[in-house]
Amino acid sequence: MTRPLAVVAAGAALLALAAACGGGADEQAHRPGAGHHFVASAPGTKDAGATGPAAPVAGAVEGGTLTVYLPGALGPDTLDPTKAWSAVGNPIQQALVSRSLTQYGQDEDGDSVLVPDLATDLGRHNDDFTEWTFTIRDDATWEDGSPVTPEEVAFGICRSLDSGAFPDGAGAQYSRTYFEGADGYEGPYTGDDPDCEDWDGISVDGQDVTIRMSRPFPDMDYWGASTAMGAVPLGEASDPATYDHRPLANGPYRVESWDPHEQLVLVRNDEWSAASDPARHQYAERWVFRFSQDQATVDEIMLSGGSRSRAALSTSVGAGSYRRADRVLGDRLVQTSTSCVATLAPDYTKITDVRVRRALAYAFPYEDAWIAAGEVPGVTREPAGSLMAPGMPGVPDTEPGPEPIAYDPGRARELLAEAGHGDEPYPLTMIFPELDPRARDAQEQVTKGLEAGGFSVKAIPVQDSPYGIWLDPGSPLNQRLNVRAANICPTWPSGSAVLPPLLHTDGIYNTAHFSEPSVDAEMERIATLPAAEQPAAWGRLDREVTERWFPVVPIAHVNRLFAFGQDVGHPNGDPATGTPDYKDLYVVR
Repeated sequence: MTRPLAVVAAGAALLALAAACGGGADEQAHRPGAGHHFVASAPGTKDAGATGPAAPVAGAVEGGTLTVYLPGALGPDTLDPTKAWSAVGNPIQQALVSRSLTQYGQDEDGDSVLVPDLATDLGRHNDDFTEWTFTIRDDATWEDGSPVTPEEVAFGICRSLDSGAFPDGAGAQYSRTYFEGADGYEGPYTGDDPDCEDWDGISVDGQDVTIRMSRPFPDMDYWGASTAMGAVPLGEASDPATYDHRPLANGPYRVESWDPHEQLVLVRNDEWSAASDPARHQYAERWVFRFSQDQATVDEIMLSGGSRSRAALSTSVGAGSYRRADRVLGDRLVQTSTSCVATLAPDYTKITDVRVRRALAYAFPYEDAWIAAGEVPGVTREPAGSLMAPGMPGVPDTEPGPEPIAYDPGRARELLAEAGHGDEPYPLTMIFPELDPRARDAQEQVTKGLEAGGFSVKAIPVQDSPYGIWLDPGSPLNQRLNVRAANICPTWPSGSAVLPPLLHTDGIYNTAHFSEPSVDAEMERIATLPAAEQPAAWGRLDREVTERWFPVVPIAHVNRLFAFGQDVGHPNGDPATGTPDYKDLYVVR
């Protein structure tokens, strides 16, 4: 299974955990080059008055096919916008296929800006942010030409509350947390309420959709950019059993074919109106996304200059090819920062001594694991001292604790000895995806580093995504583990989208099984603060939890590296999603 954009990016899970074992590779190869283009992620701005059509991209023309290679990335396992929450699939779907209440565009400087989408503005709230009203535009259409109605938007939002039908969907974390009446409502499928008549947390009045909250939710306009906050057709047309494979498009492209984890082909949606959309374009005739590609093969394609590379792009570049790519591609090699953070998650109920959890941080072979996974230290992976990413409002600006954490197996052994585990190696049990060669190589380095730090490691190979095991409390294999992981890519730039999913007792991606009532209470208190006070409060909590309990090890802040062929116009990254800027790309003709 693939997992969230707003949360975990699945695939080679342990290879994403990375930051730094000394020695090994040529240090010069790790330094960012002078040739490539860098797109920095920033908190972003809002433009509630943005209207369609989106400003044209200079020089853009229509037509042609764009091919996207995604090395090592499993494709999404659903296209149902309510269920979808994949770091790989959601940016594609949000940019090209499925519209939501709001969306992200870019301003003249290339910075992220939140703008309307199916709504005509960014929503209107009451004084305490417990009620939000969105006016739905009347000129958005489905691929069959029928209008997107406020009732379909309300149904899509209601649908996100059904945790039985969509247990790993975005709504399980956010809709059910914030929307009034969500606790007692089972949803249209699990609760046998096909028309969502039993949930009174939402109402429709003309073109207005009003959502009532159980607690203040100042970030609702950001949450509105999730695909789960979009329209879904009423009735049998959106049956979860079939809709996950062929959703009805209301964006500029529709699904022509989809082979899960292999290939997704999108073609023009002739019923989409540019005038209705403040941020998207429809330049290419066709998109072909090829998942689970071999990194070395794709690197050779993109760096050869041959016909297969001209109208193509790759979502990653291998560490061994980085210096060559920097030299050959110039500004067609694009580095994009993200808000994602990779973490190692020792089981809080089994590894109960904070000194052992800190020892894990010193024993993890960060840089060696990065390199083995095909990452470029200092470019696609950077050491992490906090769960909130650099640049996020309120993020702590220094390392937590009395000493910086880096790979130091000697210090790890000292901490284990202090905890009473100096005589025998401390046993760890973890899993890794054996079908991904980069994950296997990364796990080999992880095992080597941890054992040098005084641990013994039982690494169990699995053929499914580790997240499918980590997030299943009934899995016998999961019950054997005492170390897991999580890579969270928050849906909006706030600690409220990072800390509760990872640290709340009921957090959907709390793979550490961390539970402290005082931390839960503080997260719930922060959510009630005035919007201007929340960023600093989230930053303080990030530091306090890390310094006092250290329940998860922040392994790496994640950047992306994209390679663009010479016939791909406007080669650029999207700072909101940390992906290629799918909305603005075109084929040079």
